[in-house]
Amino acid sequence: MAKGLQGFSWTMLLLFCAIQDLGVWATHTAVEGPGLGQPGDPALLAGGRVKRGWVWNQFFVVEEYTGTEPLYVGKIHSDSDEGDGSIKYTISGEGAGTIFLIDEITGDIHATERLDREQKTFYTLRAQARDRQTDQLLEPESEFIIKVQDINDSEPRFLEGPYIGSVAELSPIGTSVMQVMASDADDPTYGSSARVVYSVLEGEQHFTVDSKTGVIRTAVADLDRETQDRYEVVIRATDMAGQLGGLSGSTTVTIVITDVNDNPPRFPQKMYQFSIVETAPVGTAIGRVKAEDSDVGENTDMTYQVKDEEGVEMFKVTTDSNTQEAVITVQKPLDYESKKVHTVVVEALNKFVDPRFVDLGTFRDQTIVRVSVLDVDEPPEFRPPSNLMEVQEDVHVGSVVGVVTALDPDTANHPVRYAIDRSTDAERIFDIDANTGAIVTGKVLDRETAGWHNITVLAMEADNHSQVSRASLRIRILDVNDNPPELATPYEAAVCEDAKPGQLIQTISVVDRDEPQSGHRFYFTLAPEATNNHHFSLLDIKDNTAAVHTQRMGFNRQEQDVYLLPILVVDSGPPALSSTGTLTIRVCGCDSNGAIQSCNSTAYVVSATLSPGALIALLVCVLILVVLILLILTLKRHHKSHLTSEDDEDMRDNVIKYNDEGGGEQDTEAYDMSALRSLYDFSEIKGGDGGGGPGDGGLSGNPTSELHALPQWVQSPDLDFSMFRDYICKKVEQADEDLSVPPYDSFQTYAFEGSDSPVPSLSSINTWSSGSEQDFSYLGGWGPRFRQLAALYAGRRGEEDSEES
Repeated sequence: MAKGLQGFSWTMLLLFCAIQDLGVWATHTAVEGPGLGQPGDPALLAGGRVKRGWVWNQFFVVEEYTGTEPLYVGKIHSDSDEGDGSIKYTISGEGAGTIFLIDEITGDIHATERLDREQKTFYTLRAQARDRQTDQLLEPESEFIIKVQDINDSEPRFLEGPYIGSVAELSPIGTSVMQVMASDADDPTYGSSARVVYSVLEGEQHFTVDSKTGVIRTAVADLDRETQDRYEVVIRATDMAGQLGGLSGSTTVTIVITDVNDNPPRFPQKMYQFSIVETAPVGTAIGRVKAEDSDVGENTDMTYQVKDEEGVEMFKVTTDSNTQEAVITVQKPLDYESKKVHTVVVEALNKFVDPRFVDLGTFRDQTIVRVSVLDVDEPPEFRPPSNLMEVQEDVHVGSVVGVVTALDPDTANHPVRYAIDRSTDAERIFDIDANTGAIVTGKVLDRETAGWHNITVLAMEADNHSQVSRASLRIRILDVNDNPPELATPYEAAVCEDAKPGQLIQTISVVDRDEPQSGHRFYFTLAPEATNNHHFSLLDIKDNTAAVHTQRMGFNRQEQDVYLLPILVVDSGPPALSSTGTLTIRVCGCDSNGAIQSCNSTAYVVSATLSPGALIALLVCVLILVVLILLILTLKRHHKSHLTSEDDEDMRDNVIKYNDEGGGEQDTEAYDMSALRSLYDFSEIKGGDGGGGPGDGGLSGNPTSELHALPQWVQSPDLDFSMFRDYICKKVEQADEDLSVPPYDSFQTYAFEGSDSPVPSLSSINTWSSGSEQDFSYLGGWGPRFRQLAALYAGRRGEEDSEES
């Protein structure tokens, strides 16, 4: 504060005004400068005495002044002011000249506008004392503050509203719900204008509020969401600490009562009745029941179960998670004839139980569900349901295999008729008696062909064939020993010429299509026709195999290279069956180690491989293939020679391509332009007699004549081409004058036909009928292709000459 007065040498009179309660107080303070005087300061007086000044830096002005006159704030005064008006007082800074005005002569400061502390609490200004004549500062300027004095003009406000809180139902007294807070714009450091207290205006029966903190709490312990699920509580905030004359504001707080699981499920009815037909398949829904719960959310989730034993066996209860309903379904087939009514006890219980409210009662409820079974016309039922029968394969046709029985389950007990589904027995191997259900054989059975038969038997009511039931029946064909044993393969063995007695040649096994229950047992022996055999012996090994051994020393394949050994095989029956198989034994040459080198079996192998008929067919195929190849080669050679002759004769068709670009019409050195123009010199045709016969020099003697003869297809000698010439010349002039046309060597196409032509045909053959004098001998020089034509024309010309003569 002393620094703010540094350099001052004036005395200022300050006046502070404020309204306190209903009174006005004013303080006048005289302040003298220069404060902390410095050496050389003009405030220093003669004799070295320094004037002491009062320390000051702020004024006070009351807010919300409602008077008609400007409010006096204070006064500034300099020590050098002698009251002659030579000093001019001025202020600068915030509000200077607008809000605050100063009397230049007296230094009195007034506030001209109504101030609001809540908008601006203080103003910073600077005071100057100037010489009125020179406008020079007599002393350094000083900064001071004008503070706005607060009054209680702002009520408390709840800035964070609207308020919404929640509390669980049945909460104990004093449970905190939420906190509200009001703000007061008045100065909290001055008086009690900003001291706020809270109270409940509405809802005090159920809730209270802390007067200092604003915390709302429950006032009762029996808040029930099912009775009232929300409350509107009005909270008031009053400043001045709640004293008389304080301002207040209020807000509405919405308090939502949240749910707890305090209500058990309850069935609206103690008994439900449903009906269902007896033919309903397992899993069919019978009906739905639902227990009501006053709670909400997950507190209403519940499960259902069947409590009685009968119901558990016949029915199943599941919970629909979306609707919280109990779905009752069939768990076992129903039978009207067995039981017409079923009673089921269904229990509902909450899924989530709050242990705090267990003492309120059991959170479950039961109801009775009566299910009535409706009678329907059912198809017959097979009894007993055995599906296996057996029969011997050697039974006669018409023998009984077994009997199936089906009964009508209805109380009417209609007679039943039987049939076989022929799609399962297309060969009609079995038949069934329609009245008794006896299954008999319809054909001879053979276990080796088909050991099992699967057929479907139909049972239907005699007077209503639409009521049909089906039963699958498996018939097993039992084996009978009706197939003799046979050698497993056509055995062939080899024996060395130097074989010793007792040497093993071959082991033999047997197959039998029968399958006796006790298993196979085969017996081996040599056939009676081999009793005189002294070369080989047969040994039964007793394991359904036999071994063949040599019985003598050495063999000679020159004398006999093949031995046929008949073997008799007998099974164990009953009855015992036998067959005879032949073992082929070949005599072969062997080396010293006993390895076979060669056998006399070449002819046998060849004959077994290809028969004479097959060889002949193979030779015929090879011969046909050779003939086809020769025919194809001959045709290709003939075709090639034909093409060669045509190429030699028609030399005119050879087109030679030159990738060379000419120089245009201006280039007359590269080509003979006269020769090109002579090809289309129509003046010769027009000026001549139309022919150019032999007397005119001939056309067949030189190439030039042939070129001139090309356009001789013209029939009439008096053709006029001037029209075409004029047309072309006109087009050429137009092209020359048009600057946008292509260059000179471009090709121009003109689609111009001209006037009517007297020529009926372009063919030169018709010239015979006009008496033309043309000489066609030049055709002979056109090549081989035109010789025939030249001969025709030349011959006809000779005939005309003879007729004219």
